This record gives sequence, structure tokens and C-alpha cells, in this order.
Amino acid sequence: MEELIQQLVQWLHAMGIHPSREAAAAVGEAVGQAGAAVGGAVAPVVAKMDMPALTALAAALGWASGFRLYAVVFLTGAMGLAEWIPLPEGLKLLEHPAVLAASGFMLLVEFFADKIPWIDSLWDTVHSVIRIPAGALLAAGVFGADSATMGLVAGILGGSLAATSFATKATTRAAINTSPEPVSNWLASFFEDGLAVGVMWLATQYPLTFGVVLAVMFVISVLLLIVLWKFLRLVIAKLKDFFGGSAPASGHA
Repeated sequence: MEELIQQLVQWLHAMGIHPSREAAAAVGEAVGQAGAAVGGAVAPVVAKMDMPALTALAAALGWASGFRLYAVVFLTGAMGLAEWIPLPEGLKLLEHPAVLAASGFMLLVEFFADKIPWIDSLWDTVHSVIRIPAGALLAAGVFGADSATMGLVAGILGGSLAATSFATKATTRAAINTSPEPVSNWLASFFEDGLAVGVMWLATQYPLTFGVVLAVMFVISVLLLIVLWKFLRLVIAKLKDFFGGSAPASGHA
């Protein structure tokens, strides 16, 4: 900037105009302030999540994908697009309008399909090969753009969390569907809807608190799987039959 002012003064001298040193200094100061103001207005403010926030986000994506994948994808993309949270580079794709439209549509389909007894179990069976890998990919996307190693670790843990929450959801639904009335099924489905939203909100707003809550949810899930073991065996048998892994069993649990 000083070189530019000096050239301007020399050009004015050549034209026979001789500005004082005070005038030249004042012009230089004004130009400098204007440039700083413009630069500050144009330069984007790049916010980044710290490590606890990134870890919580990866864990939330993995866990919630196990029972509400499309809601997770839509909510994450919408929060990033609205600039409520600064999404990592590996998840920026979720902000794309096409991704938001597709995930939003599937969110609505899943919302209603999950409220119908036995249809919900069929929906879970079909999505058993989608939710767990998707949870792993979403978790890996939190770190994958910056570190391949961290992305792989996050993917493994995210997939494990997705598998745990999926198994818990499918098992409890199999138990609930033995009841002829649909109210308990609706209540369970609405609870899962709210849980997905709550998990994403808590993870992005209070990462450390979410870590404690996630540990509690994981322990509860394991206990439920133990208590409902016979229904878990039923879910596994249905998955094997659906994908042709084994012949139907002749006996009953």
C-alpha cells in the first residue's frame, strides 16, 4: 500500500501537483482503513468444530443411523445448509439440494412405514444392509477428508454403533409386534423419531454430555438385547431367510 501511495505522489509531482506529506499520509490511512473494511466484509468466516464436537458428531451419526438413517442425513444436511453447525468437508455433500430432497422424501416414507405393525419389521429387514454401512460412512466422513486413519477408526466405531442400535430397534419391534394392538408400536415409533432428533441436537450442542448419554444408551441396548434374546434370534433368522443365508428352521424359539 505504501508503494502505491508513493507512486501516486510521484505521478502528481510529474503533473505539477505537489501534495503535502500530511495530505498523502491522510489519503494512505483512509485507503488502508477502507481496504481493511472491505477485506473483512468479503473474507469468509471459517468456523470449525473442535475434536470433542467432531467425535460426538461421528458417534451420533453412527448411532442414530441404526434406526433413523434418512432423518439423520436430512437433519445433518439441513443444519449445515442453515449454518447452524459447520459441517466437516467430508459431509458437505449432505447440504446439496438433491441430497436433501431425496433424504427428505425417504424420511416421510419411513415415518409412515415405521408406524404399521409388521411392515416396520419388513422395512427394518430390507434396510439392514443399508443402515449399518451408511452409519459407518457418515461417521467416517467426519474425519475422512482430513485424516484417512481417523476416518477409518470413526467408520469402524460408527458402524458398530449403528449395528447395536439397529439390533436393539429390530429386536424390540419384533417383541412389540407380538401384541395385537397397534398403540405400543406407534409409541415406540414416535419415541424413535424424537430420539433421533434429540441425539443430533445434543451431540451438536453439548458434545461431552452426549458422550455420557451415549454410554448409558449403549448399556441399555445391550441389556435389552440380553433380555429379549429369543426375539433377537427371531430377527437373525428372518434376516438369514430374507437374504437366503440358510433354510428356514423347523422348530420354534
